[in-house]
Amino acid sequence: MKAIVFTRYGPPEVLQIVEVPKPVPKDDEILVKVFATTVSAGDWRLRKPDPLAARLINGLFRPKKVNILGFELAGEVEAIGAAVTAFKPGDPVYAHCGSGFGGYAEYKCLTEQGAAPKGGVVALKPANLSYEEAAAIPFGGLAALNLLRKGDIEHRDRVMVYGASGSSGVYAVQLAKHYGAEVTGVCSSGNFELVQSLGADHVIDYTKEDFTDRPERYDLIFDAVGKLYSGLSKSRFEKALTPGGDYVTVHMKRVDQPEDLVVLKGLIEAGKLKPVIDRVYPMAEIAEAHRYAERKHKKGNVVITIAESDETRQGAEDRS
Repeated sequence: MKAIVFTRYGPPEVLQIVEVPKPVPKDDEILVKVFATTVSAGDWRLRKPDPLAARLINGLFRPKKVNILGFELAGEVEAIGAAVTAFKPGDPVYAHCGSGFGGYAEYKCLTEQGAAPKGGVVALKPANLSYEEAAAIPFGGLAALNLLRKGDIEHRDRVMVYGASGSSGVYAVQLAKHYGAEVTGVCSSGNFELVQSLGADHVIDYTKEDFTDRPERYDLIFDAVGKLYSGLSKSRFEKALTPGGDYVTVHMKRVDQPEDLVVLKGLIEAGKLKPVIDRVYPMAEIAEAHRYAERKHKKGNVVITIAESDETRQGAEDRS
C-alpha cells in the first residue's frame, strides 16, 4: 500500500510517498481503507519537531515510534478481526487514530473498542457528511466536546473560546452554543465572519486588544491554543473568569471514547455541528499541505484526500 512516511525530521519535503506492507487486523481490530485525513498541528509539529522535546517522544535523532503521521481519518471498513461485532465490511467510519497516528496511509488498523489518546477511537461516519468532511471532525471535535464537559458546560452561561477559528476552536464555539451559552470567540479580525457564522455572539481580535482589559467576565474559558504556543498562562486567563468560573485547555489530558464520536455524529446529523474545512489537497501534495498548515493561519482544517471513494467518484460524475 502507499503511505506518506518520514524517516528524518525536517521541512515538509521529508514527507515521502512510499510502498509499505498493508496491515492485517488483529482479532479485535478493523482494517479501514482510508479516503481522507487531515494536517493537524500535532502532525506538522512532530515532523519538524516543534517543540524539540518531541524528540524525546518519537526518537532523539530520527523518528522511530511514529513514521506515518495522521491524527484522524475517514474511510470504509475493508476487513474485520474474528472478535469484532460492532462493524462489518463496507461500513463508512471516521476515527481519531490516537498517539499511534497512521492516517497518512491507504489502510489503517483500529481497535474496535479503543480509547484515545493511545488506542484511538472509531465510529460510524455521519450520514450527511462526505469522507473529506468527516475526516475533519474527530481530533478537534473530541477535544472540544470532552474539555467543555470537563468545564461543566451544561451549567455555564458565558463562555469564551480563545483560538475560535482553529481546528478545536470551531467545534468549541458550536458546542458551547448548543449547550445554551453566550459565546465570545477570540481570533484575528480576518476570521470574524467565520466565527460569527458558527454562532459566536461576540468576537475579540487578539491582535488589537487584550481580553483581560475588557470588563466582561466568563463562567468558562476554553483555550484552544494552549500556553505552549500562545504564551498565555492559566493565571492570565483566570483574570477574565467569574468567581467559581473554570478554565480548560487543549493541553489537558483526556480520554476519548467511541461513544463520544457517536455523540458528535448525532449532533452533526441533527444539524447542530458542522465541519470547517479551509483547503483540500491530494495525497501527492502533502508537502504543500503541511507548509500551508504550518503558517498557523488556517481556518478549521486542512484535509488530505488519500483515495477516491465511490461517493466522491459519483459526485464528480454528476458534476461533469
